[in-house]
Parts: sequence; structure tokens; C-alpha cells
Amino acid sequence: MLRLLLPLAYRLRRRAMALLGWRTRGVKLLVFDRDGRVLLVRHRYGRSDLHMLPGGGIARGETPVAAAGRELREETGCIAQELTLLARHESRTEGRRDTVFLFSARSDGVPVPDGRELAEAAFHRLDELPASLSPATQRRIEEWQGLRARVIAW
Repeated sequence: MLRLLLPLAYRLRRRAMALLGWRTRGVKLLVFDRDGRVLLVRHRYGRSDLHMLPGGGIARGETPVAAAGRELREETGCIAQELTLLARHESRTEGRRDTVFLFSARSDGVPVPDGRELAEAAFHRLDELPASLSPATQRRIEEWQGLRARVIAW
């Protein structure tokens, strides 16, 4: 039942945030395993057809670094090691003001999707990324590789 309600709740929350002009803060993670593969996830809500970086919202009173570790653990069961802040981005998509803190991390764990928010979580070789990679994820990976200049817009 919860799986059916999650997409509806996501749409309603997104609409309310746009109408009220809420400012949100979130984290995204570029997580690599010991073979240099990057962790990508696919959500059960929103753009569920796209592979994205793992992440989520920052709770009230929580630091961005704590949120990054928590989100990775909650969504995939992986433990973030060597968490490093890479950049702070701003997003104005969906009518809201969003600050996104981008972290890099290493994890030797085997990602297991939480079954609630995530439909898929797996490490991918950088030279074999899925065709369904989100544009923002593609930009962040290219920036990390030094293939493009870093920009503040998410």
C-alpha cells in the first residue's frame, strides 16, 4: 500500500513546496567502490525512469555531512567512508529554492535498495553508464572527472 501512496505523496509535496516557495536543503553523493565504479539509484517516485546519484533531504538541525551518511545508509545499506564536501549547488526546478550539497565518498558495501524509495541501486563503471542517466547526474560526473567546468546550478 505504501508503495502506491509514495508517488502520490511525492507529487502533492512537490506541488505544495512550489506554491509556498519553500526553501529546502538536500544532499547528493558521488559514491565510489574500490574498483572506481559509481553508485547510481533509480527511485520509485518522480522520474523513476532515470538513474541518479543517491541522496535526500537534510533534517532540521542536521548537518549536511550527517545527512549524506544517513541517506546513503537508509537508502542502500552502504556506509559512507571518506565523506568529502565537493560543492554546493542551487536548484530552482519544480518552483522551489533548493540548496544541494554534493559529497564524494567511498563504500565497500553491496548496495541493496530499501524497497520503499528505491527501485534499484548498483555500482556502474564510468565508461559504461546507463543511457537513462539524469542530465544533472551526467553533469556532476563530468565535473568530477574534470571534463567540464563546475557550475553552481544543479
